[in-house]
Amino acid sequence: MLSKEQRFAVYQEKLLSWNDKINLIGPEAKANLGEHIGEALAAAEYLKPRGRVLDFGSGGGLPAIPMAIVAPEAFFVLVEADQRKWAFLKHVIRECELNCEAWGDRLHRLLGERFLKPEFSLVTSRAVGYPEEWFPGIRDILLPEGRVALFGDSVGRQTIGDFHKIAEIALPRGVANILGIYAVPRETT
Repeated sequence: MLSKEQRFAVYQEKLLSWNDKINLIGPEAKANLGEHIGEALAAAEYLKPRGRVLDFGSGGGLPAIPMAIVAPEAFFVLVEADQRKWAFLKHVIRECELNCEAWGDRLHRLLGERFLKPEFSLVTSRAVGYPEEWFPGIRDILLPEGRVALFGDSVGRQTIGDFHKIAEIALPRGVANILGIYAVPRETT
């Protein structure tokens, strides 16, 4: 069994070697990989992932892979439509011995076929499309206490559909890097 430090080393080595072939991360992320991983770890410290966690548009595994390394009690489901990136995710999950699975598809297709009931305590996404388009679809797969964490969220947006912002966290890489956390308010009786 690998230690956390070994898992991080394997992840970084695989990410950089595969990136040369299939462009998993951009030049800025490659040059500042430690900071991007640190940002994912800061988010994990705040979010405390537990239960089943969905990350979609997973790409090169940021933030999901670092979060999975430090939260082994959670089960991460990574969704990535690009088949080459999906192959990378499956490989790194296996090599790092992570409590994860990767699905090679688009979220909207999985929302009526694979994900049918409330099962996720947390959904994370980093700059994927327009949240107002995909938030309604994920409502049905969130547990009642479920949250959605948007990396790179715009400051000031307090609601997205039925979801209300419950927290806004400044991440370590600068003022433009905000983690917006949303939830559907519980009904009071």
